[in-house]
Amino acid sequence: MPKVIEWVGAGENDIVWKYPSEDISWGDNLIVHEYEAAVFFRDGKAYDVFKAGRHVLSTLNLPLLTKILSKIAGFARTPFTSTIFFVSLKQFQGKFGAQGQTKELAPLKFFGGFWFRVDEADLFVNEVVAGQGAFNTAALQDFLRGYFNQRLIDTLSQYSLADVYGKLDDTSLLSKNVLFDAFSRIGLELIEVKFEGLDTTPEWRDRLFYIRTGVGAGDVLRMETVQKASESLGKGSGGAIGAGAVIIPQMFQQQQGQGPTQPTVLCPKCGFQNPQTSKFCGNCGATLQAGGISCPKCGTMNAAGAKFCSSCGTALQTTTTAAPAAATTATVKCSKCQTEVPAGTKFCPNCGAKIK
Repeated sequence: MPKVIEWVGAGENDIVWKYPSEDISWGDNLIVHEYEAAVFFRDGKAYDVFKAGRHVLSTLNLPLLTKILSKIAGFARTPFTSTIFFVSLKQFQGKFGAQGQTKELAPLKFFGGFWFRVDEADLFVNEVVAGQGAFNTAALQDFLRGYFNQRLIDTLSQYSLADVYGKLDDTSLLSKNVLFDAFSRIGLELIEVKFEGLDTTPEWRDRLFYIRTGVGAGDVLRMETVQKASESLGKGSGGAIGAGAVIIPQMFQQQQGQGPTQPTVLCPKCGFQNPQTSKFCGNCGATLQAGGISCPKCGTMNAAGAKFCSSCGTALQTTTTAAPAAATTATVKCSKCQTEVPAGTKFCPNCGAKIK
């Protein structure tokens, strides 16, 4: 007597179900519900696929399997062996979550959900159900989660942290477009991808903040080096903490600019750079030509406004150096003319007297 082959009691989240018996007879009634497909599988390969409806099994509606069975003597009179997989064609949700890294090796933790459905039942059975031995929903979800995570890690490793961090919607769309083909290769349609969280370590969050505010990557690394040095000093004596606090501004004043510049004049005797208005060298006391320009090649002092050196013909260009920072600097007064000069100056640039 013909039997009824049907998926009874399918759960809302069930993706696949394997019919328990492999003994199939001609004339058996196959019932496939809406949003289902039945796939006949034998010898490691999927053959005929049935969509929704009531089907009486015969050689007419099982042409692919019949071609294989025809090589068996008496196949039309005896039951034949085949595995039947019922596959749900509804939309399902999967979960993903893993840790990878960006192209600059920044750690990246992420999690979220993806939505999919079976598009080609025979390909899905070949590649996933039978190919991976995932005969139940739990096993399928585990496989798909790993499949999704692996390809998402590969995808995100091609982008920088600034490209994806804090951009959940953009990264979701990017991931869907990239992974769509990967899902198609196993018979699935990837409908939607939604990141619910995407984060990195505190260290990399700080780096990203400074980079976004315009600080160069080299400056960020220098800043981290200084911070680590300061922390290391801070673990020592109390005096070391103060030293660490001094190191940081000094290093970054050099890197991030020192304000407006002012012209200088080189001493023809010792090469010391003096303010352009100086009459005497602040280092050796030699007389300076007011407003003169020193030749960078031979050191000859030329008249103010000269474009070429009168001695060697080298093109002249006023040398500039950074002006003093806005912070206060220790000064002393010349005992002869009372001009204030920076501490450490040996000779007064105004009168040439030796600074005591």
